[in-house]
Amino acid sequence: MGALPKKKYAKARQGKRRSHLALNPPTLDECPQCHSPKLPHHACPTCGSYAGRDVIEVKSPKKKPAA
Repeated sequence: MGALPKKKYAKARQGKRRSHLALNPPTLDECPQCHSPKLPHHACPTCGSYAGRDVIEVKSPKKKPAA
């Protein structure tokens, strides 16, 4: 017979051991042009500006044809 624990470990002990594995939501900044949330040090996905300049061209969403 192999080595087995004599007593069951509590779930609280398991939680303490894994306390550093929690996920944190990403920090968001406000775009100075359109005031939508964006990642810091990234171009705005809504308006395409970064540091007061238009950096990327943002495609508008496709409109559904009226039936």
